[in-house]
Amino acid sequence: MGLTASSTGMGAVDHGLVIRRGSPEEKVIALAGNPNVGKSTVFNALTGMNQHTGNWPGKTVSCAQGIYEHAGEKYLLVDLPGTYSLAAHSREEEAARDFLCFGDADAAVVVCDATCLERNLNLALQTIEIQPRTVLCVNLMDEAEKKGIRIDFKELERLTGVPAVAVSARSGKGLERLMQEIARIAQCSSIQPQLIVYGEPIDSAAALVERAIRRHLEGSGLNPRWAALRLLERDSSQLDALGAALGVRLEELPDVSGALEQARQRMSACGVPPEHLEDILVRKLVRCAERISKRAVISAPSAKEARDRRLDRILTGKHTGIPIMLLLLALIFWITIVGANYPSELLSSLFAWGGEWLSGVLVRLGAPDWLESAFVSGIYGVLTRVVAVMLPPMAIFFPMFTLLEDSGYLPRIAFNLDKYFKSCSACGKQGLTMAMGFGCNTVGITGCRIIDSPRERLIAVLTNNFVPCNGRFPGMIAMVSVMFAGGGLLGGVMQTLVLTGVILMGIGLTFLTSKLLSKTLLRGEPSSFTLELPPYRRPQIGRVLVRSIFDRTLFVLGRAAAVAAPAGLLLWILANVQMDGRSLLAHGADSLDPLGRLLGMDGTILLSFVLGFPANEIVIPVMLMTYLAQGSLTDMGSTAELGAILAQNGWTWLTAVCTILFFLMHWPCSTACITIWRETRSLKWTIIAVLLPTLCGMICCALVAGTARILGLVPY
Repeated sequence: MGLTASSTGMGAVDHGLVIRRGSPEEKVIALAGNPNVGKSTVFNALTGMNQHTGNWPGKTVSCAQGIYEHAGEKYLLVDLPGTYSLAAHSREEEAARDFLCFGDADAAVVVCDATCLERNLNLALQTIEIQPRTVLCVNLMDEAEKKGIRIDFKELERLTGVPAVAVSARSGKGLERLMQEIARIAQCSSIQPQLIVYGEPIDSAAALVERAIRRHLEGSGLNPRWAALRLLERDSSQLDALGAALGVRLEELPDVSGALEQARQRMSACGVPPEHLEDILVRKLVRCAERISKRAVISAPSAKEARDRRLDRILTGKHTGIPIMLLLLALIFWITIVGANYPSELLSSLFAWGGEWLSGVLVRLGAPDWLESAFVSGIYGVLTRVVAVMLPPMAIFFPMFTLLEDSGYLPRIAFNLDKYFKSCSACGKQGLTMAMGFGCNTVGITGCRIIDSPRERLIAVLTNNFVPCNGRFPGMIAMVSVMFAGGGLLGGVMQTLVLTGVILMGIGLTFLTSKLLSKTLLRGEPSSFTLELPPYRRPQIGRVLVRSIFDRTLFVLGRAAAVAAPAGLLLWILANVQMDGRSLLAHGADSLDPLGRLLGMDGTILLSFVLGFPANEIVIPVMLMTYLAQGSLTDMGSTAELGAILAQNGWTWLTAVCTILFFLMHWPCSTACITIWRETRSLKWTIIAVLLPTLCGMICCALVAGTARILGLVPY
């Protein structure tokens, strides 16, 4: 049923997208637009059931194609991935750009949101530069009317030089006019859109390069001015795509390279360094969109929009954004920690009763003592402890975090942190994944999928473990409580300050290691991205609870439980198998003791972290089990009891400090490691993700312990 684009244009040969034309006479129309502008609604309204979906080979980017008829002619509509820009910082942007440039489309339609036309014009203006035969489909006019927004379409057409059509795709209004304009412009051969004026140095330099490349582009359908600007930018992604499409690297041709050198010298002489060209082009594009919007859009902000702007001035303000963000996250942590105590105690009591009942059943069935102990004290004991410790905080944290997400605040967090991550050559969206890591590092690592750049996504994955998750919080809180036990109100304040300081240290280490990785193993410049700040919304409580509990809490808990059960059996074996009168657990602690002492701890502590690999929640219980030489996991009991046990085993303030630091910086748990491997599909990066926080923790603990001993604060 169709021709591949190889029979109609060069783009499909190079980029693999199959164009399913019913006949060579069908016009191919590219449909582009930002996400959430109703592009799919327009596509479905025009094509109905005459559509199918495919993928670009080598990219996980889907593309829908469909046929519609108008005035007896058939048109093939290609629905491109939603994107904010054609600068190609993601697979979606790359696919959309490549089809517009090299797909040999007869025309393009850019769907815009009438309620925020200025932002949408950025993509529209870039598309017009590539494909002059473009129609602006200004959708959601019904929503614009509700908000008191009016658009002067004659002025919009005059300023852009291309047709603009008012549409409400959900009700079908304007679609007939849209099809008329597409039919007209697809046949037009002499359309002259209004091009962006970049200023004398840039425009003259582009004209110089354009003259040199024009003959090399004959028959390609490419816009010479657009190609000239891309050559001057020296963007490797765009130059690679251009070279693949033409079969030759233009910048390597003698006449073109000479023109490029002359053009760059001309720009430098006029105060436009070539390395700053991309930023200048983006600024000019944004200002052009702003100028068009101011002249063509007439609106008075609604009361809701005015309220949102007032909130944004506070929540994203230069002096208020970060403090409010930290206070809000601290409040969530406090509610999670305090609120989880009672459910955890209740679950522990229920599981203890269940363990006694299960033990009685096995005894009545005649099971051997060792089997009953292995199953109840080992498998069941570890599994239920993980559930009792993990479930309550996750059941509190994830819904609260999802409420922030649903209200529209999470994108503001990314906005506040963007400049800090950019200074580390990372992506501002890493702020979101870092915040997710406080609930569970597995969720944070999975959330890194929102980062488009593979390099920056990998940085976010490798550094997510530097923020403590719910599994590490109980142990850290226990250590802080032991350090400041019995201090009354002052002790409570000190506990809060120390824990907050540890959390801030984890955030600081995230920035530091991101910077280190971006300068060594993962060199590169930070990518730009368009972050849409959605309007504030009243969260839908029911949907939030369902999504957070089923999609996040139970998903993470299931993974942890699958690992904890076999780990429980291993712990039981190590605690109950004797060699030379001592358990394998005790022998393991002795073998690690020299390294533990060097790091300000002891062998039992290190062994507890090693055996806590399946789930960090069992680190303290394993530690107590080893100290007390018991064959099953031990409850922590009260803070005073815990402190007494630790003091009897030689703990000092230095031991507690180094243990807290190692809680913050050590290898990810087994569930996180499995997730890292699944996300990266690389054993190398999974190993690096394990070594990176572990080496940081060991170096930090060794420095603290060594300094304390040199200063005589603790004995050698």
